[in-house]
Amino acid sequence: MDNLVRILGTDLGRMLAGLIGVIALVSVNALFLIWMERKVAAHMQLRPGPMEVGWHGAIQTIADALKLMGKELITPAEVDRSVYLLAPIVVFLPVLLSFLVIPFSQTLVIRDMNVGVLLILAFAALTVLAILMAGWASNNKYAVFGSIRSVAQNVAYEIPLLITVMSPILMVGSYRLTDIVAAQEKFWFIVSQPLAFILYITCATAETNRAPFDLPEAESELVAGFHTEYSGMRFGLFFLAEYTNMFIVAALATIFFLGGWRGPVLPGWVWFLLKVYAIIFLIMWFRWTFPRVRFDQLITFAWKILIPLAFANLLLTALVMKLM
Repeated sequence: MDNLVRILGTDLGRMLAGLIGVIALVSVNALFLIWMERKVAAHMQLRPGPMEVGWHGAIQTIADALKLMGKELITPAEVDRSVYLLAPIVVFLPVLLSFLVIPFSQTLVIRDMNVGVLLILAFAALTVLAILMAGWASNNKYAVFGSIRSVAQNVAYEIPLLITVMSPILMVGSYRLTDIVAAQEKFWFIVSQPLAFILYITCATAETNRAPFDLPEAESELVAGFHTEYSGMRFGLFFLAEYTNMFIVAALATIFFLGGWRGPVLPGWVWFLLKVYAIIFLIMWFRWTFPRVRFDQLITFAWKILIPLAFANLLLTALVMKLM
């Protein structure tokens, strides 16, 4: 017991304990978000959604997860086996590690790094690599088309996203996430950066392959896109990564524009989660409101509209900071 206490008292021990907590959070969060998506979709279409398994179908996703874990892991004969098996791990691990630097409150953060923003954005870039690996290794034309679409989409929308987040970073002068929240003590950055907030939400929706930007896995065209040949928990890891990515982009939106954990009466982590799930609700709302765009419209929108607006907002922010 004394040895365990000494290990937990070290930086490595705290990081291991934090990772265990993150794995638990990711699992519970994914189950909750799948149930939430079903209920949001149902109510927007004037129907009740899951109702039978648990209160208002609350444990339906648990039953579905157990069924998914019991599914046979089928490996097609003609796949590039090593890359095919590695892709689900590569897509999920960076998402998991991103939680290391996200501050849920002033004290509830595993590792408060001075390059926290860069770390999360670097991990996010690995998701595109994993999707390309999955599509190419599957030796399936629908999977290849889906992965190629994903790479083109993420490259296009990652540019305006990076430019957009530079505006609040320029105002704060730090890449540390806790510093960005601390700078919003008087007012949230959504007040001074409304265009940046709109641009960020748009780019984040595309980066997570959510409708109306879900071209990489368009069911009516590509069966299931880049994970067509995956089954069981291999498919489950892609699914888990998608919903966890939604949480991360919503958490960054909360940190950059909504004051992070700041709020009256309630504990900081409660305010943080309320803001995060409000952003996630907004992203789900998009899915059941807007039709899927064509791929040429998707790319044109990024290069001809979002990137010029992001640059204009950054230049305006720099000009105002210089004159103040």
